[in-house]
Amino acid sequence: MNLEQLVEALRASPAFMQNVTRWETQPARPARLAAFPEGIDPRIPAVLKSRGVQSLYTHQRQAVDAVLRGEHIVVVTPTASGKTLCYNLPVLHAILQNEDARALYLFPTKALSADQSNELYELIQAMDVPIKAFTYDGDTPAAARRSIRQAGHVVVTNPDMLHAAILPGHTKWVKLFENLKYVVIDEIHAYRGVFGSNLANVIRRLKRLAAFYGSRPQFICCSATIANPRELAERMTGEAMTLIDENGAPMGERHVVFYNPPVVNKQLGIRKSSLLETRAMASLLVKNSVQTIVFAKSRLQVEVLTRYLKELVKDPLGGADRVRGYRGGYLPTQRREIEQGLRSGYVTAVVATNALELGIDIGLLDACVL
Repeated sequence: MNLEQLVEALRASPAFMQNVTRWETQPARPARLAAFPEGIDPRIPAVLKSRGVQSLYTHQRQAVDAVLRGEHIVVVTPTASGKTLCYNLPVLHAILQNEDARALYLFPTKALSADQSNELYELIQAMDVPIKAFTYDGDTPAAARRSIRQAGHVVVTNPDMLHAAILPGHTKWVKLFENLKYVVIDEIHAYRGVFGSNLANVIRRLKRLAAFYGSRPQFICCSATIANPRELAERMTGEAMTLIDENGAPMGERHVVFYNPPVVNKQLGIRKSSLLETRAMASLLVKNSVQTIVFAKSRLQVEVLTRYLKELVKDPLGGADRVRGYRGGYLPTQRREIEQGLRSGYVTAVVATNALELGIDIGLLDACVL
C-alpha cells in the first residue's frame, strides 16, 4: 500500500480507531514565492536555478532583505521550509563581495553540523568559487585544525567547541575574529534552561572578543515554531531582533494522530506497552516501504526497536541495513552513512534518540512515530 491507502486502511480499522483520541488533518498549502533580491551576487541565483531553485519563498526573501539591511534576525518556520537558505545566501554573498569576510555557524548537534556543512559545500562546489567551509568539532582531525583556523571562511561548530577550543585560543583565530561578519545560531529553541543560559554567556564572550579585534557581527537565528522566538533570541544574543515568521513554503496534507495504547487490566488501569504499540505501527509502515523515522526515549529502546525492524526486512540477499538505529555513541563515519542513506532514500526506517532530532533535512520522510 502507498501512504494514502495506508491512512485509509487505518481509518477503516475499528481496532486501531478505538484507541485514537484525536485525528487532526492539516490541509495542503501552496508555496508563496518571491524573486531573488536585485543586489545579490549573480553567481548565487545562477547556481540555485541550475539546481532547480527558480525563486525564493517569501520568508526567505524577507530574511535575506533584512540581513542585507544590516539587521539581526530570527527566522521561525517549520521543518523542511528552507531556513538554510535564509543564512547561506547572505553569507555567500558577503564572502563573494569580500574574500576576507568570515562567518561562524553554531549548531547544537554534530549530526546537524555535518548535514548543513554538506549542503553549503555542495553549493560552493557548484559555483566553483574559492570559499572554504569547514566543520570544527571533536571529530575534526588535529592536522586539519590549523588550516581551518587560518583559511576557513565559514567555520561550522557547536557551543561546546566554541567555549572550550575557539574562545580560549582566540590568538590562533585572529583572521576569524578580525573579519567576523555573521554568526548563525540554528535551532535556538534547543537552548533552554541551564544550557541556554550557558550559551548566552558564551555569546557575550564571543561579542567581547570580536569587539577587541574590531568586528561587530550580525546574528542570524533560526528556530522551530515556539511562542516567544524574538524574546529568546534577544536574550541569547543581547541584540534587538527582526522576527520573520510568515512561512511561504508549501506543505502537503498532514495527518497528526494521537494514539493511546489499549487497556489490558481495567482494575489496575494498566495499558499495553507503548514500545510494543510503536513496534507494531513502525512494522506496518516499514512493510509498506513508507520512509519513516521513529523516535525513542532511550538508547536501549532504540536498540530493541532497531533489532526487531531489521528482522522484519531481512531476506537471504541482505537488505537489513534498510533499517538503521541512530543514537549518541556511534562513530562519526556511521552517523554520516546513516544520514546519507536517509537523504538518498535507501534507508526505509531510522530509529533514533533526539541525537537525530535537531534540524536534519528530513523533508522527504513520509511518517514519524513518536
